[in-house]
Amino acid sequence: MTEDSRTLVIGTSHVHPREVALVALDPLFHVELNHDALTLIGRSREVVERAAASGQRVYGLNTLLGSGRDTVVEEKAVLAYQVQVVRYHNSGVGEYLDRSSARAVILARLVGFSRGGSGVRPETARFYAELLNRGVFPAIPREGSVGSSDLTQLAAVAAVAIGEGTAIDAAGTLVPGAKALADAGLQPLTLAPGEALALVSANAYSVGSGTLALVRLQQVAGLADVALSLSLETIARYDGGGNLSPFSAAIQAAKAVDGQRKSAAAVRRLLSGGWLEDVRPEVSVQDALSFRAAPQTHGAFRSLVSQLGLALEVELNGRGDNPLADVESGLMVSGGNFQPMQLALFFEGLRLALAHVGISSERRIAKLYPPQRAIRAKHLQAAADGPGGEGGLVEEELPGLLWYSAAGLLAELKFLAAPATLGAPTLSADVEDHSSLAPLALQQLEKSLDAAEKLLAIEALTASFLLLEAGAAKPLGKGTAAVVGRLADLLADRPSAPQLVERARSELRELVDSVESQEGEKAW
Repeated sequence: MTEDSRTLVIGTSHVHPREVALVALDPLFHVELNHDALTLIGRSREVVERAAASGQRVYGLNTLLGSGRDTVVEEKAVLAYQVQVVRYHNSGVGEYLDRSSARAVILARLVGFSRGGSGVRPETARFYAELLNRGVFPAIPREGSVGSSDLTQLAAVAAVAIGEGTAIDAAGTLVPGAKALADAGLQPLTLAPGEALALVSANAYSVGSGTLALVRLQQVAGLADVALSLSLETIARYDGGGNLSPFSAAIQAAKAVDGQRKSAAAVRRLLSGGWLEDVRPEVSVQDALSFRAAPQTHGAFRSLVSQLGLALEVELNGRGDNPLADVESGLMVSGGNFQPMQLALFFEGLRLALAHVGISSERRIAKLYPPQRAIRAKHLQAAADGPGGEGGLVEEELPGLLWYSAAGLLAELKFLAAPATLGAPTLSADVEDHSSLAPLALQQLEKSLDAAEKLLAIEALTASFLLLEAGAAKPLGKGTAAVVGRLADLLADRPSAPQLVERARSELRELVDSVESQEGEKAW
């Protein structure tokens, strides 16, 4: 990827999940297929054409699909069958994906073409690149896939490609797919034999949108350590806590959990240069487990996030097509690589991990409530003692029951942690008798991310409010001071609770991103 010129060149080498997410999030990125990719795509197309010329039965090339797998499609109907396949599968329902998610779907499928197993023509692959480059935004319904290929989502893209279906224009208005193509200067694609199935039979929704979830998960990993560090600063000032020995290099070296070490190191960086680094004789011997064992909880979460990144990389760079146009053997081979079970299970496990992160965060928030109550009592007394003895209106910078909101968000996280992938129905006359339900697991993960971000933002806001009240007599760490400085302006504005939390999420996301872009230690 050449980031300066905003160009992603897709060849035959590995494509990384973060590259897909970056291109999906930025519509100014240009996508190109290089010579190696186009050559491999052409070779895979030759496999399909040889199979078609041989007259042998090949699933989806000259047979029906699903339970009709052994029913032959007559040669004279094969081209018409391509359109029928797209129309038949364009059956999704629900809200449409946003532009970034739609771009991620198209790009993930384009990367799949470049792996050389789909059997599409090079010009078809180039057409998908042009959908991205010219800003065509297919209206892709969110629901419809059971995770044995994201058929309905990909059919919504294919429908626009052939001049049918629906797209969304720059104003956010639904328009016919043919108009969206014409406005972009594109002619509808005419599908060759076998291409319809190749366009729809992949997991590009789960994989593409999964890369966007991965970016958010990485941000939440950083946010969890930020919120924890702020709470450590706070209990040190109000409750005699803030013992940093659990974050020491000695403790982290005693157990080989990489994510745990990274979490503890992040906390040490955030607190470096501050009062907590000095060993205080009066500090509590041990803080509560929501503080003391946070590296273990956050570290386990970080480890799962890393594993999800590896699983997404496998899916992006693998050949999940069925049938597989196998260049090496020259054969069309039926298989089950469209079943992304590993990916689905990581989506599942991460929701459980987020719930554990949330449990610790909510317990820390609860321990920050007594000093809030004392501060409010002090403010109320000051108002009562004001001029005239009648007192005045007490303006609070922090909404008083954010803890209750945090408790509600935690309940949601626990609910969302329940398995999603075990409910797959049996479909297509019992031929499709197992599915991964990866899309549902992903959608539940996206909801968990929303809840976790809000919960951690509440913790950061609560701790920052208390630290501002405590004053500057005892210096904060360099990292925590930077966070409190950013959140102080939000608190001073006294927005409504929903606005406060949303603005804090945005500020904290920017801070975490800046840490990553400036190589961790140097950022603070």
